Amino acid sequence: MVKTQDIQIRDPFIFPDQKSGNYYLFGSTDKNIWGKGTGFDVYVSPDLDNWEGPYPVFRPEEDFYSEENFWAPEVHEYKGKYYMFATFLRKDNGCRGTGVLVSNQLMGPFKPHSTSPLTPENWYSLDGTLFIDKNGKPWLVFCHEWVQVSDGQICAVQLQDNLVDVIGDPIILFRASEARWPTSFQHKRFPGRNNYVTDGPFVITLPNGELGMLWASFINNVYAQGISRSRTGTIQGPWEHDSEAIYQNNGGHGMIFQTFEGDFKLTLHAPNDTPNERPLFLDIEINDNGRIKVMGESECKFNKR
Repeated sequence: MVKTQDIQIRDPFIFPDQKSGNYYLFGSTDKNIWGKGTGFDVYVSPDLDNWEGPYPVFRPEEDFYSEENFWAPEVHEYKGKYYMFATFLRKDNGCRGTGVLVSNQLMGPFKPHSTSPLTPENWYSLDGTLFIDKNGKPWLVFCHEWVQVSDGQICAVQLQDNLVDVIGDPIILFRASEARWPTSFQHKRFPGRNNYVTDGPFVITLPNGELGMLWASFINNVYAQGISRSRTGTIQGPWEHDSEAIYQNNGGHGMIFQTFEGDFKLTLHAPNDTPNERPLFLDIEINDNGRIKVMGESECKFNKR
């Protein structure tokens, strides 16, 4: 057994499995996530505190389209199978993108489902997540990286029902600078340019029918987690933004899940420093009006104007 505080992981994603009564913790598990990737592992726990693992769930074959930057895996159950959406650095052109893997079971092995990343070939993209709209249509929501566009974007593109390819071109949902809480920064690779980060989008449907989106950026060079919302309940928006981040303690890339007892939790990694990053599980409250309270941190109102 390993304790939560002893797990080095970035971009944590929890799959609560009702069938087994266990929580499956996926994430960026390579010790050196900035270099050559070895794959993805999973940890399994009945209580979010004591974990078994790590167990390998994906190891790439030699002909796989990436060998670096294996980041931010999310696992979603869809039409009887388990699909992993993850970021990979392409071998052919050095751009990052989100690809899809598939398995018949949560423990893998996961195998390539898409023949290449589904994000645009020449875009630097990352942190794709699956969202199923009210009509049952699948969407890929992802970030168009600041390294390419300066002002990081959150984008969406509709997927084919079999999740093998996209339908049409991506649409820009919003840019990081449109929210009040992120701050710009300078980078030596891009002298004189103001940059804004978008990381880790995750979309939930609120009790009042609106959509809430978690996403991460930086406040004065400190990693932070904020929330935007679509009052129309559609992924196309328009999207509005809370004025303050809900987590500002050098952590982010979060997602929300429900425990077996029916409580809601936010998980993210903190601090944002390798090799010290650990998964955090924060209690939250969501009321019928779409209002969220992060216990012990701060309060966020999805319907705040």
